[in-house]
Formats: sequence, structure tokens, C-alpha cells
Amino acid sequence: MKKFLNLMLAIVLLFTPLTRAKASEDDTFRIGMEVNYAPYNFSQVDDSNGAYPVKNSSGEYANGYDVQFAKKIADGLGKKLEIYKIEWDGLIPALTSGKIDAIIAGMSPTEERLRQIDFSKPYYHAKMVMVTQKDSKYASAKSINDFEGAKITAQLGTFHVDMIDQMKGVNKQEPMDSFPTMIAAANAGTIDGYVSEEAGAQSAIASNPKLTYVKFDEGKGFKTNESDTTVGVGIAKNSPLTAQINQILDGMDIEKEQEEIMGAMTKLTADEEKSEGFFDEVKSIWSTYSALFLRGVVNTLVIAVVSTILGFLIGLVVAVIRRSEVKKSDNALSYYFHKLVNWILAAYVEIFRGTPMMVQSVIIFYGLKQYFDIDLSTMFAAILIVSINTGAYLSEVVRGGINSIDKGQFEACKAIGMTESQAMVHVVLPQTILTILPSLGNEFVINIKDTSVLNVISVTELFFMSKSVAGSTYQYFPTYLITAVIYFVLTFTITRILLVLERKFNDKDFIMESSTGARNV
Repeated sequence: MKKFLNLMLAIVLLFTPLTRAKASEDDTFRIGMEVNYAPYNFSQVDDSNGAYPVKNSSGEYANGYDVQFAKKIADGLGKKLEIYKIEWDGLIPALTSGKIDAIIAGMSPTEERLRQIDFSKPYYHAKMVMVTQKDSKYASAKSINDFEGAKITAQLGTFHVDMIDQMKGVNKQEPMDSFPTMIAAANAGTIDGYVSEEAGAQSAIASNPKLTYVKFDEGKGFKTNESDTTVGVGIAKNSPLTAQINQILDGMDIEKEQEEIMGAMTKLTADEEKSEGFFDEVKSIWSTYSALFLRGVVNTLVIAVVSTILGFLIGLVVAVIRRSEVKKSDNALSYYFHKLVNWILAAYVEIFRGTPMMVQSVIIFYGLKQYFDIDLSTMFAAILIVSINTGAYLSEVVRGGINSIDKGQFEACKAIGMTESQAMVHVVLPQTILTILPSLGNEFVINIKDTSVLNVISVTELFFMSKSVAGSTYQYFPTYLITAVIYFVLTFTITRILLVLERKFNDKDFIMESSTGARNV
């Protein structure tokens, strides 16, 4: 067991350093973007057409309007560019906590965001449109008020949501988390349309022939503020980078750059050669992005395996400590110390079982950096978060397993002179582990699927990779069908392996051979 634990610790330390190496602020410009919002930023598997490597996702490259501007700004600053792939909701926390230096992700300087961060001068001016189905009665709309009765939505966390309130008589839907989600809903007909800016709409309809977008004449479209329709670089409050970046932007012809770069990126994502059928689309996505899917699978399995093992060890220790008894008459100090430890462990179990892992991830990953300057690597943070979450659940499983052992066995151990710890290690725990083996396997399978919530802290597991592919191709359903098949194959295969192991461990001859060193039949 000691050799096994040392091996697992070595693996964790080898592949997941506690903190990321801090690059010199003088020579590195770290920016955050989603890498799944074409044509602003999207994912590639190579560096063609000016794509740039993603720092926290080995083998993945980012391209798009934002990427090309990020290069120009980095060159103007005389710094090396580093692109970090970060979920939209995590961009501002990543910036305010110091994990990145700037946000270049098609983000507008709204009043709410300006209260948290600063913005540079605009590097893009957007035009607002409505995306709908080609055969929809709303496809011929001339005004935003021609959508009466339509089910309309927009991306969560953007000013687009507020734009819907200007449309008279529409059925406003709950905001959705991403553009690929809205595209899938529009294709399926569950919504009648969504608010978008024109460049994004062009990329969406290029990959989805069922869709079109509606432009409005002057005075018949959305009323917007300049802060809503312009896109700037997000920078930390009072950072000297703001003035430096503004100086670089002042030296550019933004209108000309927008026309040339956005035109090229939109054309690049249009993918003129369309697949004829659904299965052709699936085949095309897999042939192009299989490396990203497989890399996500590897990261998912590493996190699930290591975290389940560490979580089991944590749960085992917590359950044993909470199950043990210390008598006040023997040692008053030990008694009260044990009470304190018990209270802390009980709080740990209740807190981590009672709060979502996604919330825990944000608090631990960004909170430690912002308030304690502890900069965890994403992989280490992922293993830490899943391990302590798993440990909280498995501690109760182990405790139930211990309680299932007949009390007479405890009494028998005392009768032959064994201490409580000896009885626990040599008699109770071996039986407990065999009893809870199905629950351990189930927790492992759950962890494979639950790693998907770690995309909120930019862990490049399978689901986050899938979001990049979906956002880059705007082919939502084929992409997530591939993802679903991969998850199913993983869980089905592992479940069958665990069933075989369970039968082997529960075999009486195997148990006898393990405990005596010889087969007794």
C-alpha cells in the first residue's frame, strides 16, 4: 500500500505541479478568450492561416479576429503572446485574480463590466441582427417589431439579453450559455430566433444552411449605446497596460483592419464545401478534430482516475477518524482535540456535499489566486477539487460500510487482545472495502462525467474540448453526438471492467487465498 501511494503521489507531482510557473511580466502578454466564438476566436488543430497555439491546451491552436488583434498588440508591447482558453463566465475572474493580463474575446465595455475592469479603446464595431430559420415567417421581417409572438433568446451574460426588451410582443426565453447552444435550438425550432452581431451570424449561417439572419434598416433595428456595440480589450483596473494598448490602437486604421481581418476570418469559417448529410458532418468533424477529442479523453481519464483514488483515501481517513472513540476519562486533552477534529471533518463533509462542484471550482481556483496569491495549475486544481469533493461523498460510504460490519467482530478482536486500530486495519477495513466496492466503481464513473463542470476553470477535459469544436464549426448536434458516444464508450467499458473486478474480489476462494497466502478450498 505504501508503494502504491508513493507511486500515485509521484504521478500527481510529475504531471500536475502545484503552481504554474510565473512568467516575467516584462516579456509575456497573457490574454484570455473562449476559443469557441467564430469568427472572433475559434479552434484549429494546426497553425495554418495565422493560428496561434493555446497555452493551456497542448496541440490546440486559436484563430480569429481577436487572435489577429492580440498578435498586433503583443508585437506593439514588445512581448511574447500567450493565449489561454477560458470559459466566458471565467474571463473576468481570471483577469481580476491576475491569471491573465487582458481579455480579447469580443467583449463589450458595458456599465456592469466597467465596474469590475477597465477597457481599451474599441478595436471592433458590431452591427446587431436577428438569426432565424430560412423558412420561418420571421425571415422576411423588416423591423424588430415584426417578431411579435416569436420565442427569442440571447447569450447569457451579454447585453444582447437586454436588447430583447425592445422587441414588442415577443416571448422572451431564458438566456442560453453559448452561441452553439442557441444555434442548435434555432435549428431544432425550439426558439424562433436569437440576437447576434452580424459577423457571428454570418459564420453561423455558413455552417447551418437552415438558418439566415435579418438586417434592419436605419431606425427599425435595435437601439444601442456605443459601449454595447463596440468591442475593446478588457484590462485590470488602473493597469498601465490600458494606456499602452490605447497608444497601439491609435496607430491603427481600425475600420480598415476590421474590414480586412473580419472578412478573412468570416470567409475562413464559412467552409464553402458543405457535407451533404448528417453522418457526413459527423465524419468531417471527427476527421478534423479527433486529436482534440482524444486529448480531452486523456485529461478526463487522468483526472477521474487520480481523483477517485485520492478521494477514496481521503474518505477512508475521514470515516475512520469520525468512527473512532476517545474516552474523556483516559485523556481529557485528546478527548477535546478529537471532538474539534470531528467537528471540522463533519463541516467538511456537509459543505462539500451541500454545494455544487462548479461553485467549489471557481472559489478554489480563482479565490486562492486573488486573495492568497496561490496560482494553481488547472490540472492540479482539477484533481484537488474532484478529490476533496469525492472524499466528502466516499467518507459517508465508508462510514456506512464500517457500520455494516457485525459488532461482534469488534468484540472478538478485543477479546484476543487487539487494539482498536489493529482491529480496524486487519479485520474491519478489508471487509468494508469489499462491501463498498460497487459504490467506489459508481463514484469513478460519476467522476468521468462530472469533470465536465471543470470547464468553468478552463480545464481542457472532453466537454471543454467539445465546446471549442462546436463553437468553431457551429455544428452543435453532430459535435455533441460524438461527445456523447465517447462518454458512453468510456463509462460502458469501465463499468464492465469494474464488474469483473468486483466478482473477482468477492470470490470466496480469492479472499481466502489473499488472506492466508495459499488456496484453501
